[in-house]
Amino acid sequence: MTYTDAIQFLHGLQLFGATFGLANTLRLAQLAGDPQNKLRFIHVAGTNGKGSTCAMLEAIYRAAGLRVGLYTSPHLVSFRERIQVNRELIPEPDVTRLLLEMQHWIAESPQGNRPTFFEVVTVMAARHFAEQKCALVIWETGLGGRLDATNIVTPLASVITNVQFDHEKWLGNTVEEIAREKAGIIKPGVPVVTAAEGVALNVIQDTASRLGAACHVVSDAAPGPALKLAGTHQRMNAAVALKTIEVLTPTIPVADAAVRIGLETMNWPARFQIVHHGAQTIVLDGAHNPDGARALADTLRAEFQSRPLTLVIGILDDKNWETICRTLAVVATKIIVTRVSSKRTASPDALAPVCRAANTSAEVIVADALSAALSAAERDSLVVVTGSLYLVGEAMEMLGLSASANERALNEWTGKRS
Repeated sequence: MTYTDAIQFLHGLQLFGATFGLANTLRLAQLAGDPQNKLRFIHVAGTNGKGSTCAMLEAIYRAAGLRVGLYTSPHLVSFRERIQVNRELIPEPDVTRLLLEMQHWIAESPQGNRPTFFEVVTVMAARHFAEQKCALVIWETGLGGRLDATNIVTPLASVITNVQFDHEKWLGNTVEEIAREKAGIIKPGVPVVTAAEGVALNVIQDTASRLGAACHVVSDAAPGPALKLAGTHQRMNAAVALKTIEVLTPTIPVADAAVRIGLETMNWPARFQIVHHGAQTIVLDGAHNPDGARALADTLRAEFQSRPLTLVIGILDDKNWETICRTLAVVATKIIVTRVSSKRTASPDALAPVCRAANTSAEVIVADALSAALSAAERDSLVVVTGSLYLVGEAMEMLGLSASANERALNEWTGKRS
C-alpha cells in the first residue's frame, strides 16, 4: 500500500456514511489494543470555537514542555492535518502503515455494519498518539458528542465551548436538544468547562450534577496575554482554554510563561487569517453557521471599520445559508457568490438574491467556481473568503499557502442516525 492507496482506501470508507453510535469504534479500538486507555485527553465539543480552543490548549501545553497530540476535523487541504504531534502532521508512511494494519479488522466487521471513515480515523489517531507516547491529547469531537466516535475516551476534562444552531438535521432542532448531544461527552467525576449560556448551560449543568462532575462556567472573555487570533469571540475561547488549564493544574501544572508563549505563538489557519497577496489583503475565515458569521461580521467591522470590502462567499446547502448571507452581506461593498467544491454546495444562484436583498447598495456577482470569484476580485484591495472551511481550504491551495494534496474530498460525508 502506498500513501495514494491509503487515501483511496479512506475514500472508499466514505461509502458507509457517518454512523452515530460508539459500538463500531469501541470494537475497532479493542482490536487495536485500546490505545485510548494509554493516553490522557482533554475532550472538546461545541458549536463554534472548539478548533481554536483546541489549538490554544495544544500550544500552551506544548510550550510547557509536554508532547501533545492534536486531533481535529475537518482538514483544510491535507488529510494529515487531522492528526498532529507537537504540530507536526502525521507522516505519510505512518498513515499507510496504520491503515494497512487496520484493513483486516475492518474487513472482519459484521456485514452491513462496517466502520465508517471517521470511526477508522479516530482509532488510527489514538494508535498514533499512543505510539508517539504523547503526554496529553487535545481531542476534538467530529459532530455533537454523545454518539460521536471520539466519545470512547474518559478525559481529564470535558470542554464544551458553546451551543448554537448547527447540524440540526443530526443533533436536534432546539438548543436544548443540541446541548444534550454535546453534554454527552461529560463523564462521571470528570470536570467540565463551558462558556455555554441560557438553556444550553442548564442542560450541561444538570448533566454534570447528575454525573458528579464539577462544572466550571466561563462568562467573561479573557484579558491578559496577547492573542494571535482576532475577535472578541477568540477572547472567550482563550478564557475557556485558560479555565481548563486552571482546573487541571493539580494534574498538569503550567507556568504563566508557557501560557503567554502559547497564546502569542499559536497558529490556527482559516480563523480570521490575514494574507497579503500582492497589493491585496485577503482574509480567510471558515464561518459556516449563523453564530460564526456574526462573529466574523463583528471582527471585520472592528478590524477594518468602513474600508471597502469584497466578500467571496460559498456555503454548503445543509447549512443555514440564508442567515449566513444576510449577516455577512451587510459588511461588504461587493459580493461574489460562488460554489463550494463539494456535492453539498448551495447554488450561487440561490445565494445571490438573498445577498442583494440584504445589501441593496452592494454589487453582487455570481461565479461558478472559486477561481472565477478570485479573478473577479483581483483588483479589490480587501477581500474576505468565507462561508465554508472547504472553500477556504481551496483558496489556500490557489493562493499558494499550502501544497495541493487533492484530499479535501475526504471531508465529504452523509449521515445516518443509529
